[in-house]
Amino acid sequence: MSVRLELGEVSELWLARPDKYNALDLGLAQAFAEAISAVRAHAATRLLVLRGEGRAFCSGGDFGMLKANASAMPEQNQRAMDAFYRRFLGLLSLPCPTLAVIHGAAVGAGLSIALACDLRIAASEAKLGVNFVRVGLHPGMGTSVLLPHWVGNTQAASLLLTGRLIRGDEAAAIGLVTRSVPQAELETAVQATITELLATAPIASRQLTQTLRAPLLAQLDAALAREAACQAVDFATEDLQEAVRAFSASREPVFRGA
Repeated sequence: MSVRLELGEVSELWLARPDKYNALDLGLAQAFAEAISAVRAHAATRLLVLRGEGRAFCSGGDFGMLKANASAMPEQNQRAMDAFYRRFLGLLSLPCPTLAVIHGAAVGAGLSIALACDLRIAASEAKLGVNFVRVGLHPGMGTSVLLPHWVGNTQAASLLLTGRLIRGDEAAAIGLVTRSVPQAELETAVQATITELLATAPIASRQLTQTLRAPLLAQLDAALAREAACQAVDFATEDLQEAVRAFSASREPVFRGA
């Protein structure tokens, strides 16, 4: 298993590939989807807290998976990526609020998972970014609607088109995360937020959670279809191959638009 789940009034779900900085692969995706189903079936859960084990929240898509996709047919990749991302976006179908706790790195699809949560608390030292374009890919995981939903179109365009990383404190300033505190104070802030959420009326909280997600869900299917179609093209490009080579060699990629 590449996730760890503890069910309760506050259920906690950990991404559990710490040796890979919790990079997302097919095995983790399947385990994540099964965990979400278990949370959904656990009627006593009032809040899901999502965390990453080890030194990072999530480093994004596993480069081994990206390399494998480069040799597949575009139609196959389009179906595969749509299904892959939907396994994580089951977060948006949960009846309870969700809270992502971000430390270390949360980049690419790793940040996208956090964006699918209702609330996010980040360590001020954390590094966050949607760096898809820096690895030769169009954004996926619904990022093209999730990010503008939280930070607005102007900030979203800047972050998406540059792929730059920002600290947790800057992320809080632009609304990317709900709150940012120093790493040493992160767990205290998380517990305080949990206490606040549990003090609310359960039925009204569940209703409001669905109300707040409705605008996102109305756009999600079209966004996922567009993202998967674009990524299917990108996997066949030399730029994607260069990104994989550069990652393996610990150097910056040199893109040529091919």
